Amino acid sequence: MKSSQPKNIVILTGAGISADSGIATFRAADGLWENHDIQEVATPEGYARNPELVQRFYNERRAQLLEPQIKPNPAHFALAELEAHYASNALGHVTVVTQNIDDLHQRAGSKNVLHMHGELLKLRCVKSEEVVGWRSSQPVTTADRCQCCATPQPLRPHIVWFGEMPFYLEEIDYRLNQADLFVAIGTSGNVYPAAGFVASARRLGLPTVEFNLEAGSNASQFQQAIYGRAAVTVPQWVDALVRR
Repeated sequence: MKSSQPKNIVILTGAGISADSGIATFRAADGLWENHDIQEVATPEGYARNPELVQRFYNERRAQLLEPQIKPNPAHFALAELEAHYASNALGHVTVVTQNIDDLHQRAGSKNVLHMHGELLKLRCVKSEEVVGWRSSQPVTTADRCQCCATPQPLRPHIVWFGEMPFYLEEIDYRLNQADLFVAIGTSGNVYPAAGFVASARRLGLPTVEFNLEAGSNASQFQQAIYGRAAVTVPQWVDALVRR
């Protein structure tokens, strides 16, 4: 590590950080997402074939996210505390890069969050790509239209589907090049390009830490591994870091 306390930290989060908040991982071992084939609900082709099914799928996920019992857990709050600690003491920057489409990082207080796979509580015009918020459990239908085009266009989920380019890749690369530490929390190590960030970090000479229930597919790339529930291990790590 370049110093006893890193100045700039990039933290990649995946489904494992939200598990203790009651949000299930979309993709199961059988390749289904909530009993739907991925090709049906998570590809541009699936949306073109059956937009009603796709909207219904994400309406259900959105309604779940907005249920009162779904709240940030101690891991989310710990990362928000870490960011606030760095900001208030002018120590550097903490950037959360998340593969998750929930808003639990923001609810916990994190401000510097890059949603590389999109956000469930947002929609996007299929023509102009203008993004609008949809913080409501009211279902989105195929009749809903944008207000940005002369001829109003359909609004699709603001989600990066398979075959589409993730968001913020240039910004993420910039943040990695400025970082002193790379951390991954609750990621499978299977989904690229996110799974390749640790290799980029290693090429840059950064210390790398994995937090997970068990070793991810790219575990060999990490110099340090901390296994257990993120809601327990992440707050412990943050507490030790801020007290250095």
